[in-house]
Order: sequence, then structure tokens, then C-alpha cells
Amino acid sequence: MNLERLALVSDNPEAAADVLEHALSGDVDAQFAAGLIYAQGRGVEVDLVQAFYWLTQAIEQGDEEAGNLRLLVGAEMSDEEYDRAVYLVEAAQHARALQESVTPETRTLH
Repeated sequence: MNLERLALVSDNPEAAADVLEHALSGDVDAQFAAGLIYAQGRGVEVDLVQAFYWLTQAIEQGDEEAGNLRLLVGAEMSDEEYDRAVYLVEAAQHARALQESVTPETRTLH
């Protein structure tokens, strides 16, 4: 995903949905963009928990700029929002670990 397209997302829910679709597929640029979209309310309601989550996904793929933006987002979060964001990140990490541990042999039901 090309971040130049992010300029088109401003208050455009369809464009935001397109970015989020790419973010869900693992596109690191889209994950960064999703964090920015939620942090600034571009085409979606401002949601710092979602912003933190998507920026963390980008960080986990090596995006250093996402780390800088996540610091800014984190500074704006309430303690409750931060706790929810950490829970969401940890739940996603746990789900990925479970998914990665599934082998063809363990997929069969007994």
C-alpha cells in the first residue's frame, strides 16, 4: 500500500475501509496508516485504542516511525484506554502464536 493514498482518506470512510482491509492482510504500510487514521479520525471516529493496536502491528514488522507515533498516541490515552490497547495487542499476539502452532497433524478432530 502506498502511503501517498493516505491523503485521500481524510473523512472518507470508503478509503479508510480500504486501508483497514490492507492492514488486516498484514501490509505494514497500511498498518501504520490505520494507526494514523484512528489517531486522527480520518474516515473513522478517533479511537486511540485501535490506533495503538495498529501501530503496534507495524512496529512488530519493523516500522520505526510507527514507534514514534505510538509514543504520541500513548501520551494521549487514559489509563483505561491503555489497558484496553495492551489487552488487544496481547490477545492478537496469543492468537497468532496459536495459529502458528497448528500443524496438519494437530488440525484433526479426535
